[in-house]
Amino acid sequence: MPVKVGITGGIGSGKSTVCEIFKLLGVPVFEADAVAKQLQNSNQKIKKVLISLFGEDIYTHESIVDRKKLADIIFNDEFQLSKVNELIHPAVREEFENWLKKQNSAYIVHEAAILFESGFYKMMDFTILVSAPEGQRIERIMKRDGANREIIMQRIKTQWDEDKKQNMASFVIYNDNENLIIPEVIKIDNNLKLHGKIW
Repeated sequence: MPVKVGITGGIGSGKSTVCEIFKLLGVPVFEADAVAKQLQNSNQKIKKVLISLFGEDIYTHESIVDRKKLADIIFNDEFQLSKVNELIHPAVREEFENWLKKQNSAYIVHEAAILFESGFYKMMDFTILVSAPEGQRIERIMKRDGANREIIMQRIKTQWDEDKKQNMASFVIYNDNENLIIPEVIKIDNNLKLHGKIW
């Protein structure tokens, strides 16, 4: 079995950029958030429950989940957010386990925005947190998505505090415009391929 490395980071931290570097190094990356989005459209059980929770109009006429409508609900209501997570996380876990069986590399990366919050970190051998100051994260998201500061802050509040995640992570990559992340990722890649460890 490949070594399992979980990568997470708050919104705007740059975890997707770090994962892109791993991909360029030939490492298989399981994108949990993308899989979760796809399951909302393809998994009939999930669709049925989402409709029962939020009504038929949570899906468009093309049977695609209305992501803005769903986000507006769950990021303003912790109870509804937990209900959706309880529905989707087991299905994502099953997809990951099936995907993992097909991999034959020295290690794999499991990318998830809420790796710690969801409990997925327990399945990993190592965890990496991509960290950046909150102000930088907000600026990045405003530029990337055109979202306003209030909406971004609502999203940030649904994720665990940065200090808590840093205390739980095996390793922290600082993506703060001062530290170079490519050498960090290359060093981790070499260590995993040579020694099966991230340091």
